[in-house]
Amino acid sequence: MPVESTALLTDQYELTMLTAALSDGSAQRRCTFEVFTRRLPNGRRFGVAAGLGRLIPAIRDFRFAAEELDRLRAEGVIDDRAAGYLAEYRFTGDISGYAEGEPYFGYSPILSVTGSFAEAVVLETLILSVLNHDCAIAAAAARMVVAAGDRPIIEMGSRRTHEQAAVACARAAYLVGFQATSNLAAGSRYGITTTGTAAHAFTLLHDSEQAAFAAQVAALGVTTTLLVDTYDISRGIENAIAVAGPGLGAIRIDSGDLAVMAHQSRAQLDRLGATGTRIVVSGDLDEYAIAALAAAPVDTYGAGTAVVTGSGAPTAGLVYKLVEVQGRPVAKRSENKASIGGAKLGYRRHRASGTATEELVMRQQAGFEPAGGDRLLSVPVLREGELVAQPTLQDSREHHRAAMTALPWEALKLSAGEPGLTVSFD
Repeated sequence: MPVESTALLTDQYELTMLTAALSDGSAQRRCTFEVFTRRLPNGRRFGVAAGLGRLIPAIRDFRFAAEELDRLRAEGVIDDRAAGYLAEYRFTGDISGYAEGEPYFGYSPILSVTGSFAEAVVLETLILSVLNHDCAIAAAAARMVVAAGDRPIIEMGSRRTHEQAAVACARAAYLVGFQATSNLAAGSRYGITTTGTAAHAFTLLHDSEQAAFAAQVAALGVTTTLLVDTYDISRGIENAIAVAGPGLGAIRIDSGDLAVMAHQSRAQLDRLGATGTRIVVSGDLDEYAIAALAAAPVDTYGAGTAVVTGSGAPTAGLVYKLVEVQGRPVAKRSENKASIGGAKLGYRRHRASGTATEELVMRQQAGFEPAGGDRLLSVPVLREGELVAQPTLQDSREHHRAAMTALPWEALKLSAGEPGLTVSFD
């Protein structure tokens, strides 16, 4: 069934709360909700804020059509008063948060939503759906980028997830440093470089491997990448160079012991005079597999399944909690699910060298400027429903690169351990 509007990407209980709050007069109380995680997923030392560039347009387009409201009213989900309110719904509040690409940690206030209870509560599911997905993908992809060092990674996970999630995954991976994607929709929507050559099916289609390679080279030129592991990798390399010559752009290996195959392939290519032919490896690569290939003569990685599944952490564990009502801090005190009251902002301290040492969270203060060497993390996004600023994806990509450079080396370890920075309350 096609999605009718972003407004229906929600849970019914939000409309139940709205209906009750409109009935008792509490709906217009000014409130602040915050998005944060109490703890990072197991094994992670940092998270990455991602998805804001997708979320803000979705919030601004959060509208209920007349036929949708008629159906909700007929089904008893809302009453006439709620239907009238939602018919005119526009978010007119304030949103601030961590910039896309910014690393975060437990209790970092990565998004703050302030407005009437009515206009803020109905956004919970939309906000968490976008951010939990994109932050999880970005964190997994960022760890792969760290493991890859200076070697580029191509995102190629579209066939392993929902068709629309694939586009969001490509965006999140590119945000944190992937070089390209195989997904054409992501290329069109976000200006990400796309790439792709051929699968094993193309080789199997032809009467011989050489015939398949010849057809691909004829169509795409000798700078193309030939997939050489359909039958036998050594013979595949021989056939590839016989067809394309020593100027072949690259070979791709998608199976077997990739480290062993990369060493053997490099030696064979060099013997055949193809010293400039690059080696691309793929095949269920995650950050650990990429790190294990650091000493192998690999030029480019292709990562798919581990990207779109968040490399084992498919959600960031973010929550959306009410922290302030009419200027009064409120907090949930449930065991293991406590929240901290009051609208907050985050800033980060650094050594003179530029290395981050600590993240501090404090109550929001108008006009607050951190001391020299400290960096404010919470930035305005919407004010009274109007866009303040929305960086381009390229801007956010550069922001992520700079922010990751400032993290201490302990934060970048792939092994399980404590979060890379301590979050303290100032």
